[in-house]
Amino acid sequence: MDNVLPDAVTLVEVGPRDGFQFEKAVVPTNRKLSVIAQLVAAGLKHIQIASFVHPVKVPQMADADQLIRQLPRDDGVVYTALVLNQRGLDRAMASGIRALEISLSASDTHSRKNAGMAHGEALDQGLRMIDQAVSAGLHIRASLQCAFGCVYEGQIPTARIVDIIRRFADHGAHVLALADTTGMGSPPVVKGILDAVLPLSGRLPLALHLHDTRGLGLVNLMAALNCGVSIFDTALAGMGGCPFVPGAAGNIGTEDTAHLLETLGIHTGVDYRRVGAVSGEMEAFFRKSFPGRMHRVTAFQPPPASI
Repeated sequence: MDNVLPDAVTLVEVGPRDGFQFEKAVVPTNRKLSVIAQLVAAGLKHIQIASFVHPVKVPQMADADQLIRQLPRDDGVVYTALVLNQRGLDRAMASGIRALEISLSASDTHSRKNAGMAHGEALDQGLRMIDQAVSAGLHIRASLQCAFGCVYEGQIPTARIVDIIRRFADHGAHVLALADTTGMGSPPVVKGILDAVLPLSGRLPLALHLHDTRGLGLVNLMAALNCGVSIFDTALAGMGGCPFVPGAAGNIGTEDTAHLLETLGIHTGVDYRRVGAVSGEMEAFFRKSFPGRMHRVTAFQPPPASI
């Protein structure tokens, strides 16, 4: 590895989408708005707030349209939503949100379980969706799920990942992303795939979405940092997971990641103590403990007056 760490890292908070979506209890819209406002106050400038999925199948996201209409407006904050199919894209475009993540799986089996369609069909649809959204002036992040392995199919051929990322770029995506949906990534796997993908991304930003299923989330983040990646998805308290992945665990925790990067002298602009306070509120709301660590430590430390 190159062992040259970036001076600054962008954290993309996905808890209000990936985290809440994975829970059985539905978070009321007003509480979602309060959580989002607190995350903004903690310094997070990129927040994924919803997904446009079937409201009966995923009732936690049924209020996506209403939530977007009521979001606090801040010129320095980018709110995004996730879409998986054409119907979701149509709803998202009608909602008025200006930044979307269009996501599909590199695994055929996972694609059938998660999106209800074969990988090839999902890819063709996804590329058309990117074309449509970009033409409409939306900012698009194109992401590839199961990029670092699939519990059903094992390691995904690197050539397939490279081909899909190239096509995402060719169709005009503004940001590219690789997701370790099943948490099967390890430092050698992460480095190998990034070595193949980063030359293709060119000037386009590349983000990683890391799950901590096997306890290697932050270890894989370190491997990616050494490869030059500086955008990472995180979720407050380490919330989240995929319902179609046996034994799935959450994302790397926002406060855990911000604390780690702070110890390395890497700027994030995120106050992990304030994020930890929100995580504590969510544990009380859901009446359960989440896997993150730093929010338990910060529970005994009052947040500073300013970031």
